This record gives sequence, structure tokens and C-alpha cells, in this order.
Amino acid sequence: MSTVKTVMAELKSKGKENTRAIYARHGIPIERTFGVSNADLKVIAKTIKKQQALALELYDTGVMDAMYLAGIVADGSQMSKKELQVWADGAAGMPMIAEFTVPWVAVENAAGRELALEWMKSKQEQVASAGWCTYTGLLATTADEALDLKEIEGLLKTVAPSIHSAPNRVRSTMKSFVIAVATYVAPLLQQAKAAAKEMGVVFVDVGDTDCMVKQASETIAKAEAAGKIGKKRKTIRC
Repeated sequence: MSTVKTVMAELKSKGKENTRAIYARHGIPIERTFGVSNADLKVIAKTIKKQQALALELYDTGVMDAMYLAGIVADGSQMSKKELQVWADGAAGMPMIAEFTVPWVAVENAAGRELALEWMKSKQEQVASAGWCTYTGLLATTADEALDLKEIEGLLKTVAPSIHSAPNRVRSTMKSFVIAVATYVAPLLQQAKAAAKEMGVVFVDVGDTDCMVKQASETIAKAEAAGKIGKKRKTIRC
């Protein structure tokens, strides 16, 4: 049976300096990552799958690679609200964790929507980002008839007036939410397009990377042209 000690040793052995540098350019404190590639993390995940307690312990290490691995392994439906809150709080300074790992598990939880709405209002950048990403994940994986369309439309109306004064990563995730409404919730396509037009150009600082920040209206138009509107996903894990 794997332990935190053995898994951490394996992660450290798989780390590469060039990968650490890439993660650092994406906002991860270099001292908090070994530089393990996503491909290697997925291989390791297969050896510890269904070990829920181990996943929680790995997240608690505060090392990005271990935290990301925890998100691949953990079953969000088995986590308590308190545990999910700890994960959201613990993602400070780590956009990859706040915007991917935490939403992965929160979307699987019965309290996911409730937490998303709470987190969106947080003054902590990583918590608010996790909230918007969690709700976005619910849009992508939940049938329209099971969604609260009035609530979603209400959230859309809050984006344009507040997005430009929001913290950097929150701006990014709010924009992604608008795109997700348009892409995954066909009944609200026109409302999402109107919100995208109203908020206009959204500036997101992507640091020392080559990432391109596409605007919401452009991304929505491409999704329409490709016939992707209304097509749901089985999972938001990648």
C-alpha cells in the first residue's frame, strides 16, 4: 500500500527543472513544485486510485504536484463540505489547483452548487476563482433541465458590472463562466452572448507565458460555428 512518503519520493524523482520553470511561469511558486509532468502524474494516479485517505494527505502536503495528483485520485462525492473548503482555502497562489483540482472534486459533490455560490463571493482570489470554475463545471456536466436557468441568468447579469474590477484570476474565470453558459446551456445562448458583448475586452495577466487570452464573444462564435452549442461533457477532469 502506498503512503504519502513513498508517493512524495516518487514525485520528487519524476520532477524536471524545465517543467518546474514552466509551472513557475504559470504562477506556481517554484519552491512548491517538483516539476512533475501531467503525463507522469496520471501514471502515478493509476497506482493509487480509490485511495481516498491518501489523496487527502497528499493535498495537505502543500506541494503542487501532490495536490494536483490528489485531485485526480480523490472522489469528490465522498468529501465533506469542510474538506472541500480546506482544499479551496489551500489553493492560494496556485491557479492550477484553484481552477482545476478544486472544481474537479467540488462538481462531484452534492454541495457543489451551494459551495460554488458561496465561493464566488469570497474576497480570496483563489476561492472566488474556484467558485466560478465549479459552477462552470456544473454547466458543462449537468443536463439543462436539472439546472436553475433563472439563477444562471442572474449570475450572467452580475458579470459585466463587476468583472473589470475583479482580481486577475477571477476575471479569467468569470469570462470562462460566460463562455460556458453559451456553450453548454443552449436555452441561455443569447443571454450569454449579450453578456459577452457588454463586458467587452477583458484583460488577464498571464505572466511570462505564451498563452493567448481570447475574448468571450470570439470563443462563443467559434463554438457556434463548430456546432458545439449544448453538447455536455461527462467530466471536467483533464
